Amino acid sequence: MPDSIEIRLDNKAVQDALLKVAAKAGTLRPLMKNIAGIMADATEENFSQQGRPDKWQELAESTIKKRKKAGHWPGQILQVEGRLATSITTQYDNESAIIGSNLDYAAIHQLGGQAGKNKSVSISARPYLNLTNDDLDDILQETERFIAS
Repeated sequence: MPDSIEIRLDNKAVQDALLKVAAKAGTLRPLMKNIAGIMADATEENFSQQGRPDKWQELAESTIKKRKKAGHWPGQILQVEGRLATSITTQYDNESAIIGSNLDYAAIHQLGGQAGKNKSVSISARPYLNLTNDDLDDILQETERFIAS
């Protein structure tokens, strides 16, 4: 498991707006704080809706049986005890806004892959750190408000 995962926002409109802000502003920290907040809200909504805009793949029948036996089903896909959702943190400074989790299993749920003993279990990607077009529009609007102020 890697020590960290970096997901870069590749949205030209947002990048262009941020470059305009950089040219106008001495400090971007207040803007980055607001962007981190938008990303945190989006992540909470991803957990609440169990994926957006596309729903996450359903759990395997074997996982559902295991959860039923433990008294954790019915329930939400990535929230047996809520550790992953509550581990999400944001950081921001004058140049960036970051969201993520420090849990060792966070990456496998975001990206999918092989897990378990001898990597014998295939985990579907269920991207909880996902921004929708509406979220990107919110970031763009926040950036434009910052420029205008």
